[in-house]
Amino acid sequence: MKKFFLDWGQIIAGKKTRWLTVVIWILLVTAVSVSWPQVNSQETKSNQLLPEDAMSVEATEIASEQFANDAGVPLLIAWYRAGGLEEDDLGLIQEVYIDLQKNPLAYQKFIPPLAHAPMQALMKSASEDGAALTTPVFFNKAASTEDLQTELDNLHQRIEEKAGDQIVKGDLDEAGLHVRFTGAAGIQTDATALFSNADVTLLIGTVVLVLVLLIMLYRSPILSVVPLIAVGMAYGFISPLLGFMAKEGWIEVDAQAVSIMTVLLFGAGTDYCLFLVSRYRDELRLEPDKYTALNKAIGNTGDAIMLSAVTTVAGLSTLALAHYASYDRFAVPFSLSIFIMGIIALTFLPAILALLGRFAFVPFIPRTEEMMIDREAKKGKKMHRPKTAGRINQAFGRLSTEKPWTIIIICVLVLGGLALFAPKVQFTYGLLDSFPEDMPSREGFEIIAEHYPPGEVAPVQVIVDSEDKDISLKKELSNMEIVQSVSEPQTGSVDKAFVQYEVTLSIDPYSTQAIDSIPVMKDTVQKDLKEGGFEAAGSNVWIGGETATLYDTQEVTSRDQSVIIPAVLIIIATLLLVYLRSIIAMLYLLATVVLSYLSAIGLGWIVIHYGYGSDAMQGLIPVYAFVFLVALGGDYNIFMVSSIWKKRKSLPLKQAIQEGVTETSGVIGSAGLILAGTFSVLAVLPMQVLVQFGTVTAIGILLDTFIVRPLLVPSITTVLGSFAFWPGGLWKENKMKDQAE
Repeated sequence: MKKFFLDWGQIIAGKKTRWLTVVIWILLVTAVSVSWPQVNSQETKSNQLLPEDAMSVEATEIASEQFANDAGVPLLIAWYRAGGLEEDDLGLIQEVYIDLQKNPLAYQKFIPPLAHAPMQALMKSASEDGAALTTPVFFNKAASTEDLQTELDNLHQRIEEKAGDQIVKGDLDEAGLHVRFTGAAGIQTDATALFSNADVTLLIGTVVLVLVLLIMLYRSPILSVVPLIAVGMAYGFISPLLGFMAKEGWIEVDAQAVSIMTVLLFGAGTDYCLFLVSRYRDELRLEPDKYTALNKAIGNTGDAIMLSAVTTVAGLSTLALAHYASYDRFAVPFSLSIFIMGIIALTFLPAILALLGRFAFVPFIPRTEEMMIDREAKKGKKMHRPKTAGRINQAFGRLSTEKPWTIIIICVLVLGGLALFAPKVQFTYGLLDSFPEDMPSREGFEIIAEHYPPGEVAPVQVIVDSEDKDISLKKELSNMEIVQSVSEPQTGSVDKAFVQYEVTLSIDPYSTQAIDSIPVMKDTVQKDLKEGGFEAAGSNVWIGGETATLYDTQEVTSRDQSVIIPAVLIIIATLLLVYLRSIIAMLYLLATVVLSYLSAIGLGWIVIHYGYGSDAMQGLIPVYAFVFLVALGGDYNIFMVSSIWKKRKSLPLKQAIQEGVTETSGVIGSAGLILAGTFSVLAVLPMQVLVQFGTVTAIGILLDTFIVRPLLVPSITTVLGSFAFWPGGLWKENKMKDQAE
């Protein structure tokens, strides 16, 4: 493998081929950018994340066919005044609806007759405490999100002209009347606005952070830009490629996938660059010819970079096994971006380094000892030999071999203690829970939830195929402890056999208790139908609504978790086994990765719950974090362990471990800081799911970088001795050497 990459380096970064490689990549990126659309322009607008056969999805489809409400897309206007609405407030509401009646909005389809409704009638529609009133406006279903945003802006302006801008912009804790737009139209437009400038903000933030970290780590302005150029070239190719695939309907991408892909590309891509650049700098201190030094650097790191990329691609590809769309949509963009970045790191980057040579490291240019002696002799100064490794890196190596059991016990206690918090994590799957607390549609929704009976916010729909038989389920549903009221049955408009009941819960419809009640409700209906002589009672009952959607989301994501996590472990284990040829090494490396993951979840929950003040972690985080931490953690495993394995061929085990850890700790530490930093940039985005994902992943990377990789793994290797290499050829070759030691 080393010989292959030595030859490869001469082919793509030789004195005669370096310019050709750069030009080919520039032409290729230019061609696809001109021919294909950027991925941002092809983001899906679909919010359907559950599979088509999910019960709540089927219920929605049946309801749209049989119980269609032709009113249009609803906007709910939440009017709120602490202490109770006043007569002037009700008068303002009437004025707004009079205006809407006389001068309808462009896409306005229907409004209730509130323009001339008596004050008493309006107050009866208010909440029980009289502090809130909800009034609807329905828009044409043909209106796009941009159209709806224009309509809502227009309506905002009309209300502000009548009552001042504080009614819309003022804090809800302030005195006076407040208005918030929510419902389908309000949530849809707010969600779109959240990501309107998110990609640009994220890209700028990531680039600035990576640039600052690279300058701090390498103290070279030129070298700091080189990885960014390589990553930028990769992004320039990946974005139109994914855009083309999305346009052709081969894949589906959303805003979240694009945001995380950008972070992943800069983080992992910079890591690959650092692996090669770091080795190139070391070789330049030993080899006067920059091309020879570069070939040796590629030969020594090419296999690790290639396997790291393959491992990450394979791990991220397991997301395609998911049934939940948020997971599945990530598989191709993530794995393809890492694949392309791996190619860039082994082609375009070496060509750039071949062009720059030692100049890339200005002002701290790496030179051979002879070059330094000659240079200092000309200046008449005493030569200062460069340090080959920092004292901290050397300390890591010594600790791991001199006090391995102490390190293992301390690491296991610390990481295990943090992992104990993982089972205590509370999860949420609610869409609005992932939005900022001050987002208008979320505030409007919470006004309704706090001042109206909890179940009225999100009623549950129970749909039954009666098979043209007489059924009556109202009594059975009403007898359920969590049910407040049940509507009269409504028959289908197309097929009279379909019957729908609208159930209002007496508890928060987004609570765990409500979600867990969905299968109980279905079982109750099915039992009643069986007693009534229905043979197919199990296949003709559907539960719909927000609570049922959350139940299905919980079930589907749990299924995905049970499939993806084992698949990732099997893939990573297989690749480690093939590369290291050691069952023992594969087992303890996987064990450390899992321990690191659990501790990241535990510490992440402490930060999210006690630091951010969130009551629950987004339910998608565990799978996201597991796939990323295991796949990316494998990179550092491979890079460090491969160094130890190579040195073990000619050195005693403890010395091989010390030198391997010393040699790799610096670059792994730098790579870990950059990777954690890039994921932390997700905190600038307004979606809580991305903020929490970035937090947990950054924590996991830091734990992996500064505890697991430089301390725990080499300590375990020291304790195991030659057995760590079993049953590979390296174990057999050095068995006698260990006995001699």
